[in-house]
Amino acid sequence: MKVLLIKDVYKLGRAGDVKKVADGFGRNYLIPQGLAVLATPGTLKQVDQIRAKAASRRQELNSEMSSVADKLNGKYFTFASKAGETGKLYGSITTQMIADAIKQNLGIEVDRHQIECEPIRTLGEHVAHVRLTVDLVPEIRILVHREGEVVQVPSAETETPAEETAEA
Repeated sequence: MKVLLIKDVYKLGRAGDVKKVADGFGRNYLIPQGLAVLATPGTLKQVDQIRAKAASRRQELNSEMSSVADKLNGKYFTFASKAGETGKLYGSITTQMIADAIKQNLGIEVDRHQIECEPIRTLGEHVAHVRLTVDLVPEIRILVHREGEVVQVPSAETETPAEETAEA
C-alpha cells in the first residue's frame, strides 16, 4: 500500500513523503492516527503544500526545543548500583530511570520512549541519545558505578549526580 505521510513518522519518513508500507501498518496505524493518507492522484497534488506546512511546523518545534537540547547535550548522569565481581549489574539501568534522573536534576520532562539506548547492565560509561525532535537528538552520558564508591564526573559543568539504586 502506498501512503502519503502527513506528519513526520520516526524511522519511516518526513511529512510529504510517499512511502510503500505494509497494508496492516497503513490501515491499522498510520491512517487512523492521522499520520498518513492513501496516496491517490488527488492527494499527490497536495504534496508541496503538506511539505511546506510540515517544514514550518518542524522549524517552530526545533526553535522551541533547542534550549532543551543545549541543556541536555553532553551532560553526565551517575547511577550507583550493586554489581558482581565481573562488573555485571544485579538488575539494569532502564530508560525510565534515566528519564527520572533528567527530570530530577534538570527539571526537564522527557518521556522514556524518547531515550534511545539499551538497558544498561554493566559498570562504566555509556552513551544515550534523547530524541526531542526529528532533527534535535542531544547526546547524554551515563556513568554507572558500584554502590559506596566515590566517582569523579569527567566534566566540571555537569549537574549534581543522580544517585539511584538498581535493584534486582
